[in-house]
Amino acid sequence: MSKLNSTPSDYLDALLSLPRLYSASVSHDGRYIVWMWMGMGAAIDVYVAPTDASAPPLQLTKTDRHSYPISWLPTDDGLIVAQDQDGNERLQLFRIKLDNPNHFEPLTEANPNYYIRGGQLHPNGKWLIYAANFDFETDEEIEASWVYRHDLETGERKPLAKPQKGGYYSPRLNRRGTHILYNRKDLNSAGYQLWLVDSEGNLDREIVNLGEDKKVYGSWFNDGNRILVRAETATHFKVGIYQLETDSLNWLIDDPNRNIDSVRAPFGGQIVVNEVKNARLMSFLMDIETGEETPVHLTPGNLESIAPTRDGAWIGIYYGAHQITDLVRFSPANLDPQTFQSLTRVSERISLGSNTLIPAEDFRWQSSDGLPIQGWLYRTRLAPKGTIIYVHGGPTAHSEDSFDDQIQFLLSQGFNVLDPNYRGSTGFSRAFTEAIKVDGWGGKEQEDIRTGIEALIAKGIAQPGKVGITGTSYGGYSSWYAITHFSPDIIKAAAPICGMTDLVVDYETTRPDLRPYSEEMMGGSPTQVPERYRERSPINFVQNIKGRLLIVQGMQDPNVTPENVRMVKKALDNAAVEYQLLTFDNEGHGIDRPENLKTLYMHLAEFFTQAFSEESHD
Repeated sequence: MSKLNSTPSDYLDALLSLPRLYSASVSHDGRYIVWMWMGMGAAIDVYVAPTDASAPPLQLTKTDRHSYPISWLPTDDGLIVAQDQDGNERLQLFRIKLDNPNHFEPLTEANPNYYIRGGQLHPNGKWLIYAANFDFETDEEIEASWVYRHDLETGERKPLAKPQKGGYYSPRLNRRGTHILYNRKDLNSAGYQLWLVDSEGNLDREIVNLGEDKKVYGSWFNDGNRILVRAETATHFKVGIYQLETDSLNWLIDDPNRNIDSVRAPFGGQIVVNEVKNARLMSFLMDIETGEETPVHLTPGNLESIAPTRDGAWIGIYYGAHQITDLVRFSPANLDPQTFQSLTRVSERISLGSNTLIPAEDFRWQSSDGLPIQGWLYRTRLAPKGTIIYVHGGPTAHSEDSFDDQIQFLLSQGFNVLDPNYRGSTGFSRAFTEAIKVDGWGGKEQEDIRTGIEALIAKGIAQPGKVGITGTSYGGYSSWYAITHFSPDIIKAAAPICGMTDLVVDYETTRPDLRPYSEEMMGGSPTQVPERYRERSPINFVQNIKGRLLIVQGMQDPNVTPENVRMVKKALDNAAVEYQLLTFDNEGHGIDRPENLKTLYMHLAEFFTQAFSEESHD
């Protein structure tokens, strides 16, 4: 059914009803796959389906709260899932069995005054393993996240490992229940060392360290004896296998010409290697005995391998700008999408044809210092009202050739959209990612965005005075930076969503595990480099604003807290700068609920339309 000639509201309803899929995971026995879907109801819910495609998906949760799949039970007959309060990320863990959907068995308390990371049930059925930034002996929230063994029968919470500094990680228990992998940042805010502790807490030790400022990631093989390692070097990431029994590490891939973004250790003798080149996914299946690699990638579109099935097929994530994300069965020997078998049966749940969605174009330009920059350009099929720069968050992430409902709605309302992969993004090389640290936030990565706008204007795609900017999280920060630093000919209007305004306030009020990230990006804490934090905080430059401003905030946001908005409102009022404010009481870091997204997107379209129709008086 076509929605091309429908009203904006009807078309947006159709867009928001398209399922957005995340966090897919195959059970240890390979029989089931679980994922979470956004857009299928009032909140995020968990679904599960058999990997042989013999039955339609089963909705495992259905509540007015977001539900997140955390881990499979050791018996593969259910899951640990988590819920929070309106996006505040204060998770409660539950057990749900596949044969009893929507029956939540509480394992931890509701709305705790700390943050839980991970959550796996031990094979003995009574120990729950997770990390929490809490000292249960003193009953105090702390900066660091400790690894806990929670006895579900007695209630005892035994700390197995006590990192000294805060950091985001989830502990990973092996299948045998003997050892737990986790990460520490004790040596350097930029580093991420790999540690191992046994389930009794007796043998807590570092196992892989490639430098105080280097990052190491690890995941268990299904045998519980080997660990798949992805480790950062000065020029690239390399991949190896750590043997628990022999305490040895053998490197499989060590090539500075490869940009390895992630790896998986499913079942059998193959691993999945996901390489990203120019923001495009290049997935490979690697035989760990011979080193032979089988390419599994598409153009256009993307196919990321997850795990093999018992009958020799593979399960993968299939997605693209005009391909709604799906979980499919496929053969590595035949990558024709027509042969893929959907496990989600998503086509039965959508009312928009792919012909209504606009594909992404690869767009290139040079920044002010000559660095090549890439982005995804989307061109409206209507007479353009203007151009919107849509900045991804992170900043250590990258935008892909993938479906985005906000972009597609803006296109339907007559806006061209550029989604830039500025320096600091992860889809190119380690040098490109690290380049943002030379100046810190608010440095040359903002020049990358500005010169992208100039390139659009030079090519006649954008017009001076008719360019706006929006984005969430770091995209929100970039929106604040642009409206306070760029001329109205470059940025006429900005709509920052959950964006940092005062980097000192943000550092002091954010989650404890995020402060080391700010230190890494900025070259230190606010007390160590106070002038840099002051110079890069948009709040100190609001008097320069000459364009239109719409501030969007989730009021439960623990990442970029509402304190950022409170402080910047005061500064804007003092400078007599006009602005609009749109807040959502039941949202956290980002706007997720369909009814709120509809409000937001309609507001954005109206806001930018009005801004671009105004005559400049500068």
